[in-house]
Amino acid sequence: MTKLTLRDWVGTGLVLAIAVAYVGFLVNGSMPWIEDARGMAAAGLLIGALAFVVIRTGDELDSAGKAETGLALGSLLLGVLAIAVAGSTGAEVVLAIFMLSILAVWVVEVVDHAGLTHWHDRPGMTSA
Repeated sequence: MTKLTLRDWVGTGLVLAIAVAYVGFLVNGSMPWIEDARGMAAAGLLIGALAFVVIRTGDELDSAGKAETGLALGSLLLGVLAIAVAGSTGAEVVLAIFMLSILAVWVVEVVDHAGLTHWHDRPGMTSA
């Protein structure tokens, strides 16, 4: 098992900032600089992208890295959709799914970096 790096901890802090803002948004209906679902989605998209770049920088683009990047791209698309549908019926559901997807990307990255998975390419194996 490997230890988490400073990048993992910084990324964790960024994801925690998103979570705190989202919980505050749910409780109060707004947060400083976040007045509606569109603002919450935009904040999640920007901070989440930054967290992914911080955590992912320096990782190999092997089969595990491709899967992690694919998961992050799915989250990105959900964020764009959450911004697009903000103010319409069901916008809160899309926002909630987007927030869960940010959490999922973070969990997969941290579990991988902590060495709790063994799904990286093995020496001698090729990834397409």
